[in-house]
Amino acid sequence: QVQLVESGGGLVQPGGSLRLSCEASGTVFGVNTMQWYRQAPGKQRELVATIDQSHYTDYENSVKGRFTISRDNAKNTVYLQMNSLKPEDTAVYTCNAEVHDYTGRYREYWGRGTQVTVSS
Repeated sequence: QVQLVESGGGLVQPGGSLRLSCEASGTVFGVNTMQWYRQAPGKQRELVATIDQSHYTDYENSVKGRFTISRDNAKNTVYLQMNSLKPEDTAVYTCNAEVHDYTGRYREYWGRGTQVTVSS
């Protein structure tokens, strides 16, 4: 079995920073693309950031220059460093990954999400 487990969410003041982590654990032979999504109350889920195995990255426009996605392939972990946080960044952040799992294939997995609240 494979699990994606996020950590690092919480309450932060506007202008503050948080670092999210997401580790793929279990029977993992490799991880391809890793992504962070977020969903705010009453809004659709949106893709925030993407990183592939070669560390190519892509970002949603509103977070460019403030968020940085990175990964540690040895730990099967993806990170999201979030700086200059704004109230509109408040959402549940969820990671997604293509995992080479016990079936011998790459399959998509989702974490349970971690709450990020930006408020004074």
